[in-house]
Amino acid sequence: MPKTKPLPTTPTSNWRLVSWNVNGIRAAMNKGFRDYIERETPDIICLQETKARSEQADTSWAEPLGYQQIWNCADKAGYSGTAIWTRQPMKKHSFGIGSEDHDREGRVITATWDDFHLVNVYTPNSQRGLTRLDYRATWDADFLAYLQKLNKRKPVIFCGDLNCAHHEIDLANPKANRKNAGFTDQERSGLSMIEAAGFVDSLRHFDSSPDQYTWWTYRNNARERNIGWRLDYFWVAGRFMPRVTSAAIRHDIHGSDHCPVELEIAVPQTA
Repeated sequence: MPKTKPLPTTPTSNWRLVSWNVNGIRAAMNKGFRDYIERETPDIICLQETKARSEQADTSWAEPLGYQQIWNCADKAGYSGTAIWTRQPMKKHSFGIGSEDHDREGRVITATWDDFHLVNVYTPNSQRGLTRLDYRATWDADFLAYLQKLNKRKPVIFCGDLNCAHHEIDLANPKANRKNAGFTDQERSGLSMIEAAGFVDSLRHFDSSPDQYTWWTYRNNARERNIGWRLDYFWVAGRFMPRVTSAAIRHDIHGSDHCPVELEIAVPQTA
């Protein structure tokens, strides 16, 4: 009986995606950000809380590394802001989620490749005293609707600082923070709605261990003691998860009160 030839497979290459709240890119560049990028040259970098316009930050050093830079800045100077730097040419990009109520703070950039969308988001903080909690709830619903609309066309990966620890395992002191910004029932339900819509928390797909944090206050040696919160995520449309090869938190990288999170995906090679 003749042997059956295996079906041809499409060659793939692995892309490494990074998400990092740099808490001010001008400050971060001299505290570890530039060293990390020059040393590891990830394929795509999603930044949050850049706090600067592109002309205010000297990032010309990234150009020889092949990065195209897309910036979305808040109307208010020195506040919020996102950026995507990519070494992989994109098909198109857009800013915001199509809402005047939400799009003045530079919080969202969407970039599109042949077979997926990548959304970089800096989710609003509910603030001390929960003064912005109601706005946050509106944001969560509208942002999810935006993701679902995109996801009908192509699978969505979205990443960023979501300003919420989803489960008790995602922060060091859950009981003490139940009514604090970032761990209220209302905010956590926003992430649960994302999960119910078919998106997968990529880190938890690979790693269910505790003590996995991405943000530490600068006070009381919190980072050295690992008293932190997991606020930074890569969420992936369920149908795209077979393409995800790894997800990780880079605790070893300094430069901000947040650390980078990484995702590796397999991408078909084009001729």
